[in-house]
Amino acid sequence: MPSTLPLGDPAPVDGLLPAPAAEGADAGADAPRDFGLYVHVPFCRVRCGYCDFNTYTATELRGVRQSDYASQAIAEMRFAAGVLDASGQPARPLAPVFFGGGTPTLLPAGQLVAMLAAARDTWGIAPGAEVTTEANPDSVDASYLRTLADAGFTRVSFGMQSAVPHVLATLERTHDPERIPDVVRWAKDAGLDVSLDLIYGTPGESLEDWQRSIDAVLAERPDHISAYALIVEEGTKLARQIRSGQVAVPSDDLQADMYERADAAFGAAGYEWYEVSNWARDAEHRSRHNLGYWVGNDWWGIGPGSHSYVGDTRWWNVKHPAAYAQRIAAGESPAAGRETIGADARELERILLLTRVRGALHLRTLAPEARPAVAALIAEGLIDGPAALRGTLELTLQGRLLADAV
Repeated sequence: MPSTLPLGDPAPVDGLLPAPAAEGADAGADAPRDFGLYVHVPFCRVRCGYCDFNTYTATELRGVRQSDYASQAIAEMRFAAGVLDASGQPARPLAPVFFGGGTPTLLPAGQLVAMLAAARDTWGIAPGAEVTTEANPDSVDASYLRTLADAGFTRVSFGMQSAVPHVLATLERTHDPERIPDVVRWAKDAGLDVSLDLIYGTPGESLEDWQRSIDAVLAERPDHISAYALIVEEGTKLARQIRSGQVAVPSDDLQADMYERADAAFGAAGYEWYEVSNWARDAEHRSRHNLGYWVGNDWWGIGPGSHSYVGDTRWWNVKHPAAYAQRIAAGESPAAGRETIGADARELERILLLTRVRGALHLRTLAPEARPAVAALIAEGLIDGPAALRGTLELTLQGRLLADAV
């Protein structure tokens, strides 16, 4: 969730959605959309130099208390339910629920449990739904994870990022890599599925460093692995360090080598890629939260800076926790702006997102004038030919490296 909000139209104080937003959401539709919940917890112990997310350390909160946040988020849930009902949205249970940040697990476990309970009371949670929280490895212990599992959380996504101390130091991550086996064991003992998240291409990270991180992840046998290339975001400390010459710009060629090495190692260990940056040990353990974004499902984003998307209407909340708290206390929508996605933009987004997901884009849904491009991309080795003959678009390894171009 980038910290810079987009431009858009003013959002109404009552939050009501335009009438077309309800179309295609009910069970009678040809392809009814699932409805998910994202809860943004905007607190971090320290600000990592590469991070552009909407997060705040304790000294940056100015006039609001971290301890009040759960009650504010619950109030927005109740507000959201009223908006959806008044806007003609059908009642839909949540599938899935995701707590992200920031560091959700900086809050006491009881506060995450209370927010999940409020979500369940407000909408219900679909049977078998995925309920995830992100966590830093140094922010949980065995008791904390058991409390979450007992309350209905099913999955935890640990921000491991690297197994190499000097790489973690460059990223300004605070955890000890030696703690990873402990937190994974505690999570598995509690009955939680485990995802481990990695970043590659950090300044000063060698191919050998990256191999060490790959080996460390595979040693833990998580259910899911994410591996993201480091992107240098404008306005971050890392961008300033690169501009001043303190650290080197990450090499595109080295990042490509790192991706290829990770994909080969994960595949050999039995993980299948299902999205450009994500691997799972089987289809059941793919991230349903992330898939919801990619396939165009509806979701409501709770919290400062959160984005929501319901029926081609997209909106985003005010950024600072103080401004958010003020809107919530007044019973007003916390949205700072919104936009309605037109047919052309919707089709572009659909293709852009589904192209990244293995086999998700059916070629019959492309406009006739787009189909010759598929043949050209097959000839260039970017799209898998046999998959195309079966009617779906599937990127080759080279295609994944050039996914946006495809």
